[in-house]
Amino acid sequence: MDFDLTDEQVMLRDTVRDLLARDYDAESRLKTTDTELGWSRDVWRQLAELGVLGLSFAEEDGGVGAGPVETMVVLEEVGRRLAPEPIVDAVLVPGGLVAAAGSAGQRKRILPEVAAGAWLLAFAHAEPGVRWPSAELATTATAHGDTYTLTGVKNPVPHGDSADQLVVSAVLPGGEVGLFLVAPNAPGVVRKPYRTVDGRRAAQLEFESATAERLGGGEVDAARAIASVLGYAQASLCAESVGAMAETLRLTTEYLRQRKQFGVTLSKFQTLTQRAADMYVSLELARSMSLYATASLADGTDDPVIASRARWQVGRAARHIGQEAIQMHGGIGVTSEYPVAHYVARLTAIERTLGGGLEHLRVLSDSIGDYELPEL
Repeated sequence: MDFDLTDEQVMLRDTVRDLLARDYDAESRLKTTDTELGWSRDVWRQLAELGVLGLSFAEEDGGVGAGPVETMVVLEEVGRRLAPEPIVDAVLVPGGLVAAAGSAGQRKRILPEVAAGAWLLAFAHAEPGVRWPSAELATTATAHGDTYTLTGVKNPVPHGDSADQLVVSAVLPGGEVGLFLVAPNAPGVVRKPYRTVDGRRAAQLEFESATAERLGGGEVDAARAIASVLGYAQASLCAESVGAMAETLRLTTEYLRQRKQFGVTLSKFQTLTQRAADMYVSLELARSMSLYATASLADGTDDPVIASRARWQVGRAARHIGQEAIQMHGGIGVTSEYPVAHYVARLTAIERTLGGGLEHLRVLSDSIGDYELPEL
């Protein structure tokens, strides 16, 4: 099997890498994340012009029609540069839901605007007190002829503070799950923004009889669409983590080569170089599992067990690399002025998004009975 990128994929990777390197160094990224928005509209526009925001959308929906590999190539570079632009939260997940569950008219109305960078979406799905992978929802949808109203609370909603359109999950009177479009400034919607531990943005959204438009008119199994798109998001988080871990390791080895103790650089201490080598092993294990998850999606396999395998191994690697990076940097490693602290914060946030290590381990343990025992 050939695991090498094609010439086109290499060109895409290098172009995104150059764009993000030009716009973000450690200092400029901090300035951008400290703004009210938390990311750059100019970088967002450049990503749209490159076609990055429309990679996962079909051509008839205004996108590029690329596969999962191209998307993961981009997200690895996003993680490497720690770019704060909400590609996963504002495009891939909510846009993927519109593509999977929306009618032809809804797709043509929304997705070209998202691919062009004109609209930002947000998926309001998680609810207070509900842990992944539970699909229990307290937000309810009530039908009023051809329209609906929603009542409930969603939190956290990643980048829900800046969304132009919300995609909201809610329970219908019959017990099935529906997906709805809601304007964030509509009557009955209260938006409470806040900053997350990794410097990103999120919001709590409260709905009180807020007017909504149902995606697809009820002809699509919304629960299935949500599970499929969140499986794609799991692979996306793996790819971003790999990029962040690769840069964390690079920063650590560079520090070991520069920092002196007892008159020699830290790289001369065998114990430290062995620990750095162990970090490299964890990185390669994570990279292989990320590739496994991406290849499964590219083959049309949408398996939550595969997603949990990848997330569990990538999460373990991220924790190992992050902790070792902080330890080997010493006190400077936890300061906001030094980039490694921000990489570790982002890796920690990713590890807690869509299930932590314990939750994914439970998914894997529950699937043990699906395998036949070997006979000796």
